[in-house]
Amino acid sequence: MKNLFRKTAVLLAAICAFTACEDDHSFGDINTPSNLQVNTEIVGQSADNPNGDGSGFVNFTATAENAISYKYIFSDGTAQNSPSGIFQKRFTINGVNTYSVTVLASGKGGVTTSTTLEITVKSDFKDDEAVQFLTGGSSKKWYWAASEVGHLGVGPNNDDITKNYYGDYYQAQPFEKAGSPDSACLYDNELTFSLDNGILKYELDNGGRTFFNAAFLSVGGGAGSSDLCLDYNAGGVKTVSLSPSNSLVAANLKRGTQMTFSDGGFMGYYIQQSTYEIMSITENRMVVRAVMGGNEALAWYHTFSTQPPTQPGDDNFDNLVFEDNFDVNGAPDASKWSYDLGAGGWGNNEVQSYTNSADNVIVADGNLKITAKKEGSNYTSARLKSENKFEFKYGKIEFRAKLPIGGGTWPALWALGQNYATNSWPACGEIDVMEHVGNNQNVIHGTLHYPGASGGNANTNSTNVPNVSTEFHVYSVIWSATSIKFYVDGNVYHSYANVAGSPFNADFFLIMNVAMGGNFGGTIDPAFTQSTMEVDYVRVYQ
Repeated sequence: MKNLFRKTAVLLAAICAFTACEDDHSFGDINTPSNLQVNTEIVGQSADNPNGDGSGFVNFTATAENAISYKYIFSDGTAQNSPSGIFQKRFTINGVNTYSVTVLASGKGGVTTSTTLEITVKSDFKDDEAVQFLTGGSSKKWYWAASEVGHLGVGPNNDDITKNYYGDYYQAQPFEKAGSPDSACLYDNELTFSLDNGILKYELDNGGRTFFNAAFLSVGGGAGSSDLCLDYNAGGVKTVSLSPSNSLVAANLKRGTQMTFSDGGFMGYYIQQSTYEIMSITENRMVVRAVMGGNEALAWYHTFSTQPPTQPGDDNFDNLVFEDNFDVNGAPDASKWSYDLGAGGWGNNEVQSYTNSADNVIVADGNLKITAKKEGSNYTSARLKSENKFEFKYGKIEFRAKLPIGGGTWPALWALGQNYATNSWPACGEIDVMEHVGNNQNVIHGTLHYPGASGGNANTNSTNVPNVSTEFHVYSVIWSATSIKFYVDGNVYHSYANVAGSPFNADFFLIMNVAMGGNFGGTIDPAFTQSTMEVDYVRVYQ
């Protein structure tokens, strides 16, 4: 009974609090706002421009009797509180568009009155300076500024401006993502902005490997709880539309421009977002912000540079330690090269027999020529190696070569761990600087073999290179204690984050050969008679 009395007393006190018992007039008279009026001014409106000057700005002024505050709700999904009733809104969708605007006038005690109107506005936003910075006037390449702290970061997307312009939750350390094969593909990204008849275009070249946020691994056919590099094509050339950003950040930045990429385009790191706000941009540095798809509470930050990401030591291999320019006719230089001889499949079911005959290997016309030939029902070829003559750890390896043609041919320029006799393959490691198969013309492969990634499960990527059998191309690898990167004509298309304990921290030697058939070479064209790989030079820098 005592509890019932107490509950009744509390209820009566609450009723009194809201019904002015004891003559409590703290709210004063509660009058619903009335006579709500909204005046609009479309900036730049004239007889010739009835929908404004294209800036998208509209000035709103709301008034009402007994109102103490106002709120604007727009059909583009934005809203804004305005205690005074005065607010300038920038509409961002390009073209002439009609928007619905609801205005709420609030009085004492939270009572409201509302009205809804429509307004038609023109927006043809331009940011010529940003376009110039992005493209250099024609075409420009951008890369992750991997040496900067926070080149990839994430923070809140809320009303706190003090924490909405940088990765407050997380900031990547310099080259952090290079430390694992699961993330190193991020630094392979090459973002190209260009102008095509005045239209801004964009293309992401990531070698076919995309770094996915864990929330979207299924898009790339993956699963798990950690960010991951997956085989996923970025999708070719996109059109870029620029528009003004109306985010909280934009209101405090001079730029206030956002980029939207057509057809699901994205800037390297997949967060299911195609719109990025330019926070800052100069001729050689750009910072963008993007709200994460499906989670509007998170904003990601990306920093880009016009300089490719290069770790200390990666580009310091400029001391030439080995070279063969093949400028003396006859047999290859015996001080630099020896041969693997004989048949036996070489672990890959190849069908050729290797010789040191001039019919299969010779230096002529300034090139080394390795020729695979059909000999009756058999095939001959050659395989040269620098074993016991030149072995090395780390450096830049370059081959300039023109490749054979014909179904079943399998030329390779590569390096093998020198301890293979006591540390059996794949534990010794293998670096395939270039592999090609005639059954897939103009496709080049760069591959690493090591425990857990060998044979058909090797760490590999490929790239299209036109005219590989009619023109010379430079195939190279930059190999350091922290990474191994594969290039064709100076363009990177595959990378590996080297780590302590991998086979790629010991001496290797060079190999050049043309195999026939086998597991990778495939079916040999019955019409094949012979074809030659020509090597203009081999160079190693440390």
